[in-house]
Amino acid sequence: MQQLMGNWEDAVNAPPLAPFDDGVIDFFNDLSKQLTKVREYSEVATFGFWCRKASLLKEKAKYDDLGQRAGKGTVFHSAPSNVPVNFAFSFAAGLLAGNANIVRVPGRDFEQVGIIIDAAKKLVSGGHAKLSPYICFVKYPPDKALHDRFSSVCDVRVVWGGDGTIAELRRSPLKPRATELTFADRHSIAVIDAGGYLKASDKQRIAQDFYNDTYFSDQNACTAPRIVFWLGNGREEAKPIFWESVRALARERYDLAPVQAVGKLAAFYRAAASYPVELADRGDCFATRVRTESADEGLMRLGYNSGFFFERDIEALEDIMPVCGERLQTLVYYGLAKEEISAFFARCRPKGVDRAVPMGKSMDFSLVWDGHDLIRQLSRKAVLL
Repeated sequence: MQQLMGNWEDAVNAPPLAPFDDGVIDFFNDLSKQLTKVREYSEVATFGFWCRKASLLKEKAKYDDLGQRAGKGTVFHSAPSNVPVNFAFSFAAGLLAGNANIVRVPGRDFEQVGIIIDAAKKLVSGGHAKLSPYICFVKYPPDKALHDRFSSVCDVRVVWGGDGTIAELRRSPLKPRATELTFADRHSIAVIDAGGYLKASDKQRIAQDFYNDTYFSDQNACTAPRIVFWLGNGREEAKPIFWESVRALARERYDLAPVQAVGKLAAFYRAAASYPVELADRGDCFATRVRTESADEGLMRLGYNSGFFFERDIEALEDIMPVCGERLQTLVYYGLAKEEISAFFARCRPKGVDRAVPMGKSMDFSLVWDGHDLIRQLSRKAVLL
């Protein structure tokens, strides 16, 4: 095991803080100043922008009971292996909620991880030394003995990375009063109103936003849409314009390996074995469109990455309900008003869909994630009568 920063035993003994502690907010604001200067990795700068003081104070203002809250103690975070900066957002939520944090960072050697940890080290060795016991970053391959160690001492365990990782961590027992937050395998969809798209003057910007939602994470993020639903008038006119804009951007920016093209063809054949699907066009492999007349949770599980999209026309938002099971996380939309989305929720109460966001915003982190309010889940409230 590598202890990249801090000492896990110190984290176990650190007293809880108040949520949104002034010293914690100042630490993140100073961290923001360093990370927003990073140009090589946009996701690092994005995290830096998210944790600036003005942003965190807006989050703090959403809570009216902070005087009665304190951190639960020590949080053990297990970050996903395929998203470089997720560990930082999880750590930030834990510290903002008032906890000491033992964070298992991704096992892969992402430069982004080192950049963030090095910046945090500089701050803790300088004017933020009081936070030293609250920040511990470790790196190790799956190891039950280490899982057991950290699970046995934490007050909350936060597990990202999918069903397999959750099952593996749950083999390690928690303390009797400890709680757990898990972020399992999820998937997402996009809904585009064709009429709204055709009226838009910034179609290149729309393509960029869709690219950010999908290709940027190679469609591996749970937030990346797998199915694109088309709604409204002008669909047959809008589709070729939209997809050619996306393809042009992918040709310019996305590195498509031959094995990925073969994988997408294999994914199409797997879907064709169980569903009435067809290739929507014979364009290049940078955007593979698979037209379907029916879409349900089973089809969602047959999705692929690398620019592989199922596509279906619908007449009303209610038509997406067959895919709105518990595994559906994000509804990305364009051309629809927030009021339309809100009315859909009120009418249909889907079991899934924990968030609906405008196109281009699917990867934006929030302190409410997968339906969990992280500040409230990672802190405890004293009842005063």
